[in-house]
Amino acid sequence: MDEHALFYRSSLLSRTLVAQQKDQDCPYPLTARIHGSSSLYAGSVSKAASLHWTGERVVSVLLLAMGPAAYYFPGPAVDYSLAAALTLHGHWGIGQVLTDYVHGEPKIKMVNAGLFLLSTVTFAGLCYFNYNDVGICKAVALLWSK
Repeated sequence: MDEHALFYRSSLLSRTLVAQQKDQDCPYPLTARIHGSSSLYAGSVSKAASLHWTGERVVSVLLLAMGPAAYYFPGPAVDYSLAAALTLHGHWGIGQVLTDYVHGEPKIKMVNAGLFLLSTVTFAGLCYFNYNDVGICKAVALLWSK
């Protein structure tokens, strides 16, 4: 017997809940079902999700390391790395919030288009700032020096 099949049996995924009706004092049972989706068995889908999760963690750790690097070695390489990492980190973070709170196919498409536009404008703005002004590292240093 496959070890995964044991955990995904429908008898193990059904739980009885007790909920209270608003107007009555007696509880009534509800049945909640958890469905094991086919994506759990699809290797490429779960592999892509795992790689995306790993990528998010790598970018987060890199951002932690870029703080001291920006302080000790300010320059264009760190400025553009910060622009890319901050934009990607923000894009993924806002994307997760939108995934949690926006429902309905047309709304999701509209919000995702807005998110891509926001991320593109953010990255372009940071790159413009790095090229035409003092850069992210020196701008933060100037803010802290006053």
